[in-house]
Amino acid sequence: MIIYHLISITIAYIIDLLIGDPPRWPHPVRWIGSMISFIEVRLNNGESKKLKGVIMLLFVLFISFIVCLLIVLIGYKIHPIAGICIESMIIATTIAQKSLKKAALEVYLPLKKGDLMDARIKLSYIVGRDTDSLNEGEIARGAIETVAENTSDGVTAPLFWALIGGAPLAIVYRATNTCDSMVGHVNDKYKEFGWASAKWDDLMNWIPSRITGFFMLIANRPEHMSLRMAWAILYRDAKKHPSPNSGWGEAAVAAIIGIQLGGINYYKGMISNRAKMGEPILPIHSGHIIKANEILSKTVVLFLLFLWIGGAALELAFTWLKSAVPL
Repeated sequence: MIIYHLISITIAYIIDLLIGDPPRWPHPVRWIGSMISFIEVRLNNGESKKLKGVIMLLFVLFISFIVCLLIVLIGYKIHPIAGICIESMIIATTIAQKSLKKAALEVYLPLKKGDLMDARIKLSYIVGRDTDSLNEGEIARGAIETVAENTSDGVTAPLFWALIGGAPLAIVYRATNTCDSMVGHVNDKYKEFGWASAKWDDLMNWIPSRITGFFMLIANRPEHMSLRMAWAILYRDAKKHPSPNSGWGEAAVAAIIGIQLGGINYYKGMISNRAKMGEPILPIHSGHIIKANEILSKTVVLFLLFLWIGGAALELAFTWLKSAVPL
């Protein structure tokens, strides 16, 4: 079965690479988001908000898993090729390499032309910080941080869970991520209700984010420092990020390019001083957005190879155990 997952993952990667997420196509995340909104309006009130948030999370994950599992099982019941095709299409909806790179490029193109106004607007589509007064370096930093952080969230993490449990676990990961993005905020409205979603998202990202940070440095040679120094920066700075996982991608990208990420951001006029990651060997400029996209592409290819090696090893181990242990 693992080999089917690997084939499906590879086809899903190619589908996303070629067509991404066409806006008019049906998408599971939209349905999951609608389900979350429906439940949140009815449960996020009164007492026991934390417990209600746990109930919402479990319900969303259970429904997402069961529906996906039934669809995949029906496909494999018809024929293994049908099952692989269905699984591939579902997994493709959980990854977003093409759309992530495209979003970064939409910031890069006006920035390269010196159109800061348009670049600020395009950046505001992908970050939560205030963008209306950012200079070129700050705009580029926002785009780079988005690519660095979402390399795991948007690509490698769902592929990791797809290897473990096929399309159903990839959907569970994406549903978790959607719950966190919608209710996992530390504010008066969601602090208690979104607690479970935020914690579960952190847990599901813990292993993939660290593997991704490591693979970034393996797949991309630092241009302005030794590899040893880059590894030291990764270990030193990754844990500084407010998120237990996002720092691994940002610290790795900062070390590879030779720039410093983090620093002061504003959210609705309120200052937020994020820990700095990397060394400011180079001033950040628009061209570094392209470099971040290149790091993303190389890292995902290496991650895919890692999944094939690891998955094939597991398949051989299971086959050996079946033949060695008498039934």
